[in-house]
Amino acid sequence: MEAELQFGRLRGLRSVLLRRYEHRPLVRCLRGLSGCRWGPQGSGAESGAESGAAGCTTGEGLGVALLAAAFCVSLVFLYFWGQAKNDYNDFDWFTFSGLGFWFPWSVVLLAVTAVFFTYLCALMLLLLCLMSERQTVRLHWTHKVLVSGVLLVSVAGLSVLSDLWGREWTTLLLSFQITAPYLHVGGVLLMTALSWPVAAVFCRGSVFGEGGAGGVRGRGRSLLCPAGRGRSLLCPAGRGRSLLCPAGRGRSLLLVLFVLSLGGLYLLPLGLYSPCIKERSRLGPRPALIGHRGAPMLAPENTLMAFEKAVQSGCAGLETDVTLSLDGMPFLMHDRTLLRTTNVGEEFPESSRTPAAMFTWAQLQRLNAGAWFLKSDPFRSAGALSEEERVRAQNQTVCSLLHFLQLAARSRSLVIFDLYRPPRGHPYRNTWIQRTLDVLLNQSSIRSEQVLWLPSDLRSLVQETDPDLQQTSGSRLPLEELQSNNIVNLNLHYSHASPQLVRDVSSVNVSVNLYVVSEPWLFSVAWCCGVQSVTTNAPQLLSHMTRPLLLMSPAEYRLMWTLTDLLSLALVLLVFCFHWWRERALTFGSGSKVTLDTGTYSKFPTELSEVWSVSSVGSQGPPPGAALPSS
Repeated sequence: MEAELQFGRLRGLRSVLLRRYEHRPLVRCLRGLSGCRWGPQGSGAESGAESGAAGCTTGEGLGVALLAAAFCVSLVFLYFWGQAKNDYNDFDWFTFSGLGFWFPWSVVLLAVTAVFFTYLCALMLLLLCLMSERQTVRLHWTHKVLVSGVLLVSVAGLSVLSDLWGREWTTLLLSFQITAPYLHVGGVLLMTALSWPVAAVFCRGSVFGEGGAGGVRGRGRSLLCPAGRGRSLLCPAGRGRSLLCPAGRGRSLLLVLFVLSLGGLYLLPLGLYSPCIKERSRLGPRPALIGHRGAPMLAPENTLMAFEKAVQSGCAGLETDVTLSLDGMPFLMHDRTLLRTTNVGEEFPESSRTPAAMFTWAQLQRLNAGAWFLKSDPFRSAGALSEEERVRAQNQTVCSLLHFLQLAARSRSLVIFDLYRPPRGHPYRNTWIQRTLDVLLNQSSIRSEQVLWLPSDLRSLVQETDPDLQQTSGSRLPLEELQSNNIVNLNLHYSHASPQLVRDVSSVNVSVNLYVVSEPWLFSVAWCCGVQSVTTNAPQLLSHMTRPLLLMSPAEYRLMWTLTDLLSLALVLLVFCFHWWRERALTFGSGSKVTLDTGTYSKFPTELSEVWSVSSVGSQGPPPGAALPSS
């Protein structure tokens, strides 16, 4: 009794697996969302067009190709801009210099790109569902217009950013070094999931021929009308798309593209490189942190409050920008003008765009250098300040080089600064180096060993004046030139990060500092490359990292890669075998009855052969491969 019950359960499970559901409400919803066709399917030719073999007309094929192109371009744009987050502040500063007002354009651009990509993902999913339900793919004209708009916006965005900010492509390549192993896993999982609709389309066409289930739907392609364009089971010559040539050109191309894409993904790790794939024993010490204009996420940049915050956050060094006032006072200012970081427009409206170096120190002391931070909120972090910190930030003033050096001396911090030469007509244009050295060596109490001297002008004079200053180069020079100029530090953009660079310059006792590194993934790349220090906007974030992100040993990576590929291959083969078995069982099932979408056919023997009779209303023909009753 138990054996019979178990056998009955197995037969029930088999019938469920073999049953092909039509999902009419779901199909109607999918057709409505993609093509704005909310009504029920028609009959006759219209029904055949709607529910025949999955496909689309030439015009609709161009629409699908446009959607695929827009999806790929928007994906590149979204990934590109997502990885550029490290430099959002630079982008907003660039737009400020052109527009004259501060606005977080970088975040807006990211949000818009994410919305566009989400829309395209939903549309692609709709089309895949329609294909799996064997529906003709049709996009409404509004979708085509929107997809075209997204494609144009994405192409224009990539073109503009490549022209104005081409160095960000290097950031993209650096991100691949640390994310590629996980992008590989995600790509393999995605292709494995796509194997289900691909197998459904291919295997269904292979078993039934071009006409779909039973070869009976659409435009005269049936057993009873085999002449319909020659595409039927009894007339296989029609363009080679029949039971003798089952997949047809479209399905064969789909399978080939799928297999090639999946095989390429399986072998992709052979060409991948990541500095973070290494043994933990070979990982060097964590790079020291140098506060970029202080801690600009916690306080207004280039103010005493910002530098104090950087020291409190664990920075070993402080970075700033120095220029000279009209009366020879070195002070801290990054921009050419005072417009962005002070209230110069209120105090001196007629001189708001005058170069900062053309103001006297007395005039500079009248300016507020902190209120802009609370108003503009450049890093979207001002809301985290306490009320006391907000009051203090509100009252920050322009900081002099002397006060900056005194703070560094007390905290025993390293200092590095860009020194801007005053514009033409400035009284100290030709003596700006000497004036800065005078404040550094004669007025401040900082030790020379704490100063990484970056300006390249009159370097030999500076070395003669104080040989204990740490000579630092802002460009990558040949090793011989580094030695001849007594360079002990390189201050380079993070795009130069590579283990080979660190090894080369370390051979002549030169350290590497990278700027500006604020994202944890980028800090992890610098750490794995072995650089000695980084200049950062986010010391409060990076100081808490105890190890690089996504660090793994070569053995762990090989295991992850191998298991992912093997598991994916097994699942893909299982999916294709299941669909092949299911479609063959539906078409050529044993027993006296076969149930298809259109009804149940009963088989009875005659003198010549077996004949199929229809036992349901509305059926359109016997199952494929069945003998026709003789007249």
